[in-house]
Amino acid sequence: MTTGRFVKVVVVLAALSMLATGIWARVDPASFAVWANWPNHVHFLHDAGVFQIGIGLMLLCALWWRDVVGVVLAGFVFTNTFHAVNHAVDLELGGGHVSDVWSLLAISLVAAAGLVARLRTLHHRRTAKEGANA
Repeated sequence: MTTGRFVKVVVVLAALSMLATGIWARVDPASFAVWANWPNHVHFLHDAGVFQIGIGLMLLCALWWRDVVGVVLAGFVFTNTFHAVNHAVDLELGGGHVSDVWSLLAISLVAAAGLVARLRTLHHRRTAKEGANA
């Protein structure tokens, strides 16, 4: 096995472990808490699950998308937006304040605008490079 292939396999395995535990913590926090020997704080486990899912998705995205800034912005937008959803859904469980939901969504919106700007920049660079090579 080549070094490049080995690294890709490691990245996929790491991503799958993060996705599996993240989805588990998000979908069945009580069971995950028992397994992890953590307190069953549903909101905390929902947040931990979303952050793990975000890491797993960024690992997988990094395999096919070579732009580091794009990968981390996309991962942040996903993770922070679902973090806001957790706060909205878990308000009665100690998920913070209503203002937290709006603050997190505002940050996601700014990050999404940054992602769109990054994608446009990459598109313009690629178009200019293809035009120069024609």
